[in-house]
Amino acid sequence: MSALLPGGRNAAVPGTRVEVELEAVDPTDVVSGAPVQGIAELGAVGGAELGIWELRDGTVTDTEVDEIFIVLSGGAHIELLEVPGAPEEVGSVVEVAAGDVMRLVAGTRTRWTVPDHIRKVYVAGE
Repeated sequence: MSALLPGGRNAAVPGTRVEVELEAVDPTDVVSGAPVQGIAELGAVGGAELGIWELRDGTVTDTEVDEIFIVLSGGAHIELLEVPGAPEEVGSVVEVAAGDVMRLVAGTRTRWTVPDHIRKVYVAGE
């Protein structure tokens, strides 16, 4: 898949309408439902990856990379299950909806509950 916003070009994409090919979530990460997810690769800036990620219909677990994201549409209930270096955050729940910005720390274990969908644009470090 080629980047929608490759380096060296001034360009724009319609973030809420970009086609994101969805596929079943790895069964080992599924808590409930029949979730599907996908990524549209946008490109890179300063060594960070950019993309649009979408998840639909279910509850999944994940181990996060260092990331900042902006919710474009939909929303999610995100429970922090494990947080490296910040045990006081374990058990915290963050509700995100369109327009919200969130930071996730690498190694954080999360549980995402998405009754309909969430679509976010992310900037992920290495």
